[in-house]
Amino acid sequence: MHIIQLYALFLYTIVNQYVISSMAKNAKVIELEEVVVKFAGDSGDGMQLTGSQFSDTSAFVGNDLSTFPDYPSEIRAPGGTIAGVSGFQVHIGHKEVHSPGDQADVLVAMNPAALKANMKWVKDGATIIIDIDNFDSKHYKKAGFIEDPLDDGSLEGYNVVKAPITTLTRSTVSEFGLDNRTADKTKNQFVAGLLYWLFNRDIKIGEGFLEEKFGKKPELVKANIKVLREGYHYAETIEAMTTTFLVNPARKKKGLFRNITGNQATAWGLLAAAERIGKPLFLGSYPITPASEILQEISGMKYLGAKSFQAEDEIAGICSAIGASFTGRLAATSTSGPGLALKGEAIGLAVMTELPLVIVNVQRGGPSTGLPTKTEQSDLMQALYGRNGESPVVVIAASTPANCFEYAYIASKIAVEHMTPVILLTDGYLANGSELWHIPDVNDLPDIEVPAVKDNDPNFYPYHRRPDKLARYWAIPGQEGLRHRVGGLEKADITGEVSHDPLNHQIMVEQRDAKVNKVAEFIPHQEILGDKEADLLVIGWGGTYGPLITAVEELQEEGKSISLAQFNYIKPLPANTGEVLKGFKKRIVCELNLGQFASYLTMEYPEYEYLRYNKVQGLPFMISELKYKFKQILEELS
Repeated sequence: MHIIQLYALFLYTIVNQYVISSMAKNAKVIELEEVVVKFAGDSGDGMQLTGSQFSDTSAFVGNDLSTFPDYPSEIRAPGGTIAGVSGFQVHIGHKEVHSPGDQADVLVAMNPAALKANMKWVKDGATIIIDIDNFDSKHYKKAGFIEDPLDDGSLEGYNVVKAPITTLTRSTVSEFGLDNRTADKTKNQFVAGLLYWLFNRDIKIGEGFLEEKFGKKPELVKANIKVLREGYHYAETIEAMTTTFLVNPARKKKGLFRNITGNQATAWGLLAAAERIGKPLFLGSYPITPASEILQEISGMKYLGAKSFQAEDEIAGICSAIGASFTGRLAATSTSGPGLALKGEAIGLAVMTELPLVIVNVQRGGPSTGLPTKTEQSDLMQALYGRNGESPVVVIAASTPANCFEYAYIASKIAVEHMTPVILLTDGYLANGSELWHIPDVNDLPDIEVPAVKDNDPNFYPYHRRPDKLARYWAIPGQEGLRHRVGGLEKADITGEVSHDPLNHQIMVEQRDAKVNKVAEFIPHQEILGDKEADLLVIGWGGTYGPLITAVEELQEEGKSISLAQFNYIKPLPANTGEVLKGFKKRIVCELNLGQFASYLTMEYPEYEYLRYNKVQGLPFMISELKYKFKQILEELS
């Protein structure tokens, strides 16, 4: 190269670096209490990974957060179509965050289909970042656009950043000799770089994430880091992104936290319970969306003594768990709605043998295979009654991704102490969503009393019961002098001999029912968030907690007479449930089904009237729609 050209290039580089530095220093910084970011694109665009990366970074710097991954229902939907759009929403805050938020302040749309699918979830005036390389007639047609959305006026009022993400990514990684298909897999890091700059994040945190994620592939780490930096520098230079945002660390979060999904938390709760009672955990399961990660998580915990068995079907999974419980393990099985149906007869066997068993049901849309990636509170009635004969089990429900740990632990505690199967209900939103989890001291977890029996105990009989809990004792096969039989045939009271006596059958059925109902004496009373007497009581259960508590708290701040009762204990209901219900003029039950918990409350407490607000769209409640409905009811009462 000629010396003049070299000199010109040198001057250009110096000036360019000065301009970039000046723009970075002069960028206007706006402090926000909270922000919602939505990542959307084809499944191959890596939006789930980028969303997780941004979430982990936000957790690292101390923001409170809640996430909601939104996977396509179809396994291999055609690329560039609405059906193939994969999304990830994260809500980060300086204040306490309970839900993934309603509408996004920032939308990343990697193609026209992602834009079209998510425009209704974007706030007015939001920043929309698009990969302009994919916005052409071919992609418009796939997405079902009639006109070019960039020119038809539909994006007026938004801050649209048209970034040539694909082109710049390919040129950035050209030195690594990657083909276009492999190169395109790194373009999500260009997006990450844009977001790191936009929200004043330390890019070193993102680099550390990539080093950990792809540590076994050094060349891939280098390529992704280079693209991450390129996205960051690009954001510094363009006029459309001269304003950055800062969300300071959460005010109320003190202690040691980590970002955790509901499935991870559920697995760790089971492991913690096994550690506390001194019995190894056994999980017998069959992979099913969206519960599979529980099996995957526990399969990696062999160093803790955990054993996992990937069975050939749902029935084999639960039957292996019942066998493990019989031999003295803390036993569990995990599934979703279709699998719970298949496990029904085996749950009856666990009821009959009165063995401790935790059945985790991660609910999803239905019926049949339904919407395997979408959330729904679809299985409550199945959990309560979906077995032949009188087969009562304890039913509890987690309400946040983090407290899946707590309720998996509690489910194990109840199962062992009361010698009964326990169904733990989570859902797709809790399972795949994440939030900050305060890592507990295991020594602070509640004790679990194992109803063990000593060798050669002369008072042992298989169905001799503890008077306080009506639970039988847990004798392990091979214990000296404690040979006994359990099984699917009705047993005689106390002795455990096979019995066909009609009167004995009634005694045993009533005993098993009374044992489950007696659990109400050992669980916490139901709390009310708000006044115990008010105009409106909002009633929820399980995973609707985040949107419900946010809506209720915002209305309380407006001076509205409204309270919330969010139920985690379903069967039996807390002992004070009747007292909770009576102090209000109106009660509305909000659930992601057609009214299953409302029907259950009507059966248990028929003296009260229950309004219903139901949603079955495979999506969680929006805070705005809840507030609108609650205000309508409150206005009618005024």
